[in-house]
Formats: sequence, C-alpha cells, structure tokens
Amino acid sequence: MLSRLPPSSPPELLLDHQLCFALYSASLAMTKVYKPLLDALGLTYPQYLVLLVLWEQDDLPVSSIGERLFLDSGTLTPLLKRLEAAGWLQRTRDSADERRVRIALTPAGRALQQQARSVPACVRAYSQLELPQIHALKCQLQALRGTLAAGGMATDSVCPPPAPQAQP
Repeated sequence: MLSRLPPSSPPELLLDHQLCFALYSASLAMTKVYKPLLDALGLTYPQYLVLLVLWEQDDLPVSSIGERLFLDSGTLTPLLKRLEAAGWLQRTRDSADERRVRIALTPAGRALQQQARSVPACVRAYSQLELPQIHALKCQLQALRGTLAAGGMATDSVCPPPAPQAQP
C-alpha cells in the first residue's frame, strides 16, 4: 500500500486549490450530462448552443452568433456547415453586404426546438440544484467571465508583471 507523502508544492499551487481546475472539471462533468440528452437529438453540445442562439433570434449574421457564444468565425464556420448539412439551418450571403453570411433556421431546425424543450429540466435534475441556486451560480460565473474578459482588477502586489525573458 502506498502512503501519501506530504505535498511538495505550496498550498497555492495545489490542484484542488485552483479555481481554473474547479471550473474546468465542472465543465467536463456538465458536458457529460448533456451528451446523452443531445445524442438523442443528433446534436453535439456546441451545435446545441448555436441552436439556442437561433431559437432566441433567427436569421443572424455569423458574427452575431460568434459574439453570443464567445467563438471566432474559424471555430463557428465548420459547426454551422455541419448544422446546415443536417438540415437544421441555412447559410446565405447578406443581400446588403455580400461579405457577410446570415444564418437562419430551416423548418426542421425550428421543429427541433420542441424536441429540445426537456433538456434544461433534465440537466437541472442531474445538478440537484434548486432554481435560485442555479440563478445565483450562473450570475457569479457571468460576472467572473466579464471580469476576466475585461482584464481583471489585478494589483501589482498580488499579480506582479512577469519577469522579462533573457534574450538569447
């Protein structure tokens, strides 16, 4: 039997003390919950997110979908092509600006919304959280995302700038 050695890392460098790892591992667990639910619909999780955006507001430019999902067009374009091949959306050039591509749901894509209605309730049941807890957690995560995207509020005493690298 192996005995557990005392950690050689300082507490601030222990894996279980890292916010990033808690977020990462929770994201992995959440994706695993979604997988069988979305497999039944013939969707991947990123495809589901695109459809959620379009079910809220149809006929959007690719850039608007990317902004909503925090994805660049290089990531989004293959995803949209697969959704189009499945018959759930249609990509067309914007008549006002040929450089822009607009995304609109097909009748099949709109019909899929009805089939997906049970997904959020199933995820909530798996989470064993009540609606107020889900709302509070979601608000905290959105605030964190906003802070991080804005560059945070780091002070030099807590987060000093990296040391300059020696030039070869």
